[in-house]
Amino acid sequence: MTLAHPALSDNQTDVDRKRKVRVVSKRRRRVENALIAYSFIAPNFLGFAVFTLGPILFAFALAFMHWDGSNPMTFAGLDNFWRLFQDKSFLDAFWNTIVYTVVSVPATLICALGLAILLNQKIFGRDFFRTALFFPYVASLVAVAVVWNMIFNPDMGLVNMVLYTIGIAPENLPGWAADRHWAMVTVILFGIWKSMGYYMVIYLAGLQGINSELYEAAGLDGANAWQKFIHVTVPQLAPTTFFVTVMLTIQSFKVFDQVYMITQGGPGTSTLVLVYHIYNEAFISWDLGYSSMIALVLFLLVLTVTVIQFRRQRED
Repeated sequence: MTLAHPALSDNQTDVDRKRKVRVVSKRRRRVENALIAYSFIAPNFLGFAVFTLGPILFAFALAFMHWDGSNPMTFAGLDNFWRLFQDKSFLDAFWNTIVYTVVSVPATLICALGLAILLNQKIFGRDFFRTALFFPYVASLVAVAVVWNMIFNPDMGLVNMVLYTIGIAPENLPGWAADRHWAMVTVILFGIWKSMGYYMVIYLAGLQGINSELYEAAGLDGANAWQKFIHVTVPQLAPTTFFVTVMLTIQSFKVFDQVYMITQGGPGTSTLVLVYHIYNEAFISWDLGYSSMIALVLFLLVLTVTVIQFRRQRED
């Protein structure tokens, strides 16, 4: 029988002890690093949890309740959901939101891209025009809405004066925000004008990231300006266009401020959109349960459209 040498046993014990100390030390450092990281994100996460996540979860629960903000809540089940199909104002708001999105998103995208291509050239006053076109996005909404209403005033607005000067009869002049047939057009034009400068800046960044050698190679192959745009610019801007499309779509579904400032959803329900309908039900009628159900439908609508866009982008 062979006996272990005492010195070897002591050495092995020391090695095991040091290994355990290193493991414990490494775990401790890992925990300390994690705590430091969490301490940095904790203020932002707490703010998000209290002011965003909490209200969202509460709104989801409230969608299945009857509550006016003062009396006790009562469980409504699916009553608020079935009520949507009997609410003409909701159906009008849903349709108006779809129309606004379908028209304003491609129109804003085209205007932003066109302006970006134009102002990416070396033209006189380029920096001034970039600033002037971006200004409506950062300007006070109240101020620009007041100016917009003055310009599009049916009786003395600049636009109708110009139309009258070029020969359009007074009875054929558009009523703009005062006419139910032109009110949505007015809101859409305002949305395009206010947003296109911001997305123009994004497209400018994308254009300046395109390698100029691609245009030189296309020119050597005999491509004209249009062919360069179709076969070089558009493919190279695909990620930028995808980002702009997603952001514009979400922004269009959530449109509220310009409707509130220009038409207040009228005349009638011609410009009533989902977010404005939520505002009316929640803070005018104080039907918080039903307004939360409309908000839930809007959330699911935006989520569905966004998921479809991401899947199509992944397939492309």
